[in-house]
Amino acid sequence: MPDPKDETLPEGTDSIVAGASTENEEALIVREPTARDKALEKIKSGTGKLSGQAADKARGLVGQGLERGGEALANVSKLVGDTAAGLDERLGEEYGEYARKAASALEDAASKVSAKDPDELIEDTREFVRKSPGVALAGAAIIGFALVRLVKSGLDQGRKDDEE
Repeated sequence: MPDPKDETLPEGTDSIVAGASTENEEALIVREPTARDKALEKIKSGTGKLSGQAADKARGLVGQGLERGGEALANVSKLVGDTAAGLDERLGEEYGEYARKAASALEDAASKVSAKDPDELIEDTREFVRKSPGVALAGAAIIGFALVRLVKSGLDQGRKDDEE
């Protein structure tokens, strides 16, 4: 077994653990963490903290979106409900009843959206993507296209304002 104070140990090696051996009866060499190892560990812990903060921020934004979406659906429900009486007079009670049923359905949807937890919504979205990946991909493509058009129209509007 090599002497622990032997100068031929690899660089960064602290000592040889006495009595430790592998199948080949070679000594197990214990290495001190190098500056590189310490830096990598620091980066890994920083990455973990950042991802946790990003997840918390995303949950907060999803929560705000749920709240605003619920409010928007409630407003649309009220609008549809308010038009039901006018539909009764103009088109008949049958159409007014359709409007009242739609308003009720929108109100139910608004209360469900408002009551949802962001984690529940994220899990529901994951489950939907697992069940219908094609629909999810098509939806993502449509949303991406709409965002590009929205940004492009905003840039075009900014150029027009600069020219004037």
